[in-house]
Amino acid sequence: MKGITNILSTTVALTATSALAASLAPRQNAATTPITVKGNAFFQGDNRFYVRGVDYQPGGSSKLVDPLADTTTCTRDIAKFKDLGLNTIRIYSVDNSANHDDCMKALSDAGIYLVLDVNTPQYSLNRADPHTSYNDVYLQNVFATIDAFAKYDNTLAFFSGNEVVNDKPDSIKCAPYIKAITRDMRSYISSRKLRKIPVGYSATDVDTARLELAEYMNCGPDDERSDFFAFNDYSWCDPASSFQISKWDQKVKNFTGYGIPLFLSEFGCIKGTRQFKELGSLYSTDMTAVYSGGLVYEYSEEGSNYGLVKIDGGSVTEGKDYSALKSSLAANKAPSGDGGYNKTGGASACPAVTAGWPIGNDTLPAIPQGAEKYMTQGAGKGSGFSNPGFSSQTAGTPSSGDAKSGSGTGTSSSASGSASGKKSAAVALRAPEFGFTPIACGLVAVLSTFLGAALL
Repeated sequence: MKGITNILSTTVALTATSALAASLAPRQNAATTPITVKGNAFFQGDNRFYVRGVDYQPGGSSKLVDPLADTTTCTRDIAKFKDLGLNTIRIYSVDNSANHDDCMKALSDAGIYLVLDVNTPQYSLNRADPHTSYNDVYLQNVFATIDAFAKYDNTLAFFSGNEVVNDKPDSIKCAPYIKAITRDMRSYISSRKLRKIPVGYSATDVDTARLELAEYMNCGPDDERSDFFAFNDYSWCDPASSFQISKWDQKVKNFTGYGIPLFLSEFGCIKGTRQFKELGSLYSTDMTAVYSGGLVYEYSEEGSNYGLVKIDGGSVTEGKDYSALKSSLAANKAPSGDGGYNKTGGASACPAVTAGWPIGNDTLPAIPQGAEKYMTQGAGKGSGFSNPGFSSQTAGTPSSGDAKSGSGTGTSSSASGSASGKKSAAVALRAPEFGFTPIACGLVAVLSTFLGAALL
């Protein structure tokens, strides 16, 4: 009986393993060849790829739904995406326990890629207390989201965070944790032998430390660096703006030589009449050597006046901004050729310490010990949106030390810094106490994921 039991156990285990492997296998579609990174640009096979898309979260923060888990919703909106001439959408939050096969296939059939944020209101980094909220419970859900979408060839990229560092000087202390999460996501993708999907960060629309943060995310060892960097930018306001008036020319100058892809994760000022004239620069030699396109904020009207359409039940009404964007995209095609991209790419120098950038080294917090097992065992099933009142921010075990460069392994306790006696940037910046409730402040960081431009 023992022999039969062992055979049955082995058979069950092999069957389960095969089923898991099948569930994670890439869904190939010729319309959406997986996007790769070469130098400071995205490529679709041998052709330069420019992001031409919109930010998409119907319902916004007040009515959180996963638009890719509802075939009726996604097919309704994909028809509009095709009409606009889009090739990319960004979604701020998904239910990682749901099935997305039908909607991801419909997007792929339409030649549309997905840029996906991995955080949700229940699982996120707390701007007020990044050390405690960077824990194993949080990372399990992040990794489960990667598992849910790595199998689709039209998953273009993952965002490790959105607008966590803002115009408040104290928020800089989050940077080592953002970089650690990015490292962990890239390490998980590699360890689990998933397709190499680019991982990066979406920065807020403030000049404060934007360039320093971009340099920081791209400095240090290869396995600690981001695959790309993105930021939100609402400085071009039609009809009176221009490449120079908006200071987009200065941003191109500042980022010339940057070694990884750069794109706009949100844009589309509403202070004047939206004409989307900025596309004339974004998809021309004004910017293509440095930028790889961008995402207009936002598809559906959610109370902030940025919506291209209004959704009422099953009906969609196009607004004047919809027509303006459609016309501008048609008039400003993605350029042919390589756009003059930086073929060499490479790491940036870490930013120097200044009053506005107090991070003095590239030492990162180690991955929490409780999350190390996911690298070999997998993350398991995600929690989705099933528990609205839950927060991961104080639910898990945080990092207990610094990481060996590029390894994610703790080398000492967080109290004493690294084995060399040098404290990590995260430890050095961590405040011992906060004069406000971290969960409440964490909610501000989470809401920035959904409200985007509405918080500006």
